[in-house]
Amino acid sequence: MAMSDTPPPPEGGLPQPVSDPGLPEADPHARWKFLRDVGVFEFKLALNNLHNFFQIPLTLGVALIDLVFKGKSEGERFYKLVEVGRTIDDAIDIYSIVAHRERRLDRDYTVDAVLSKLEGVIVREYQKGGSAASVKSAVDRAIDEMQAKAGAGKDRAGDAIKAAADKLREKMDKSA
Repeated sequence: MAMSDTPPPPEGGLPQPVSDPGLPEADPHARWKFLRDVGVFEFKLALNNLHNFFQIPLTLGVALIDLVFKGKSEGERFYKLVEVGRTIDDAIDIYSIVAHRERRLDRDYTVDAVLSKLEGVIVREYQKGGSAASVKSAVDRAIDEMQAKAGAGKDRAGDAIKAAADKLREKMDKSA
């Protein structure tokens, strides 16, 4: 090449940068894909927040209606509205921009799994005729067991569960 290390521009185009043979070939559009993903993600979060803003009072109102006016089955209107909400959430698909990545989720520590475990402990204690103190003790044991299984890397989740349990204990102590 004559005066420059830059190859001549293709006909009607801009000069192309010289690639370093020691570096992997970079995607020339990566920055714009990233910016697009940020914009799409933020738009979807806003859309989902708007959906939640309306869904919370609607589901509470419909649940109240279901309690007052019996339908074909208990909670019929409520569950139908929840199904519509799930359809909307599925359509929004907030996390689609990372769908290609490996998804790591410990099924033992989802919100549903933790609530189910704590609910099971409370129900068993109640069925045994347990007092608020025995329910508190059983919930403490369940939380301790979950924390022991979680390991050191799950400290933040354990702290959140402990804080929720402390609030539950306070309410139970007040009602006892």
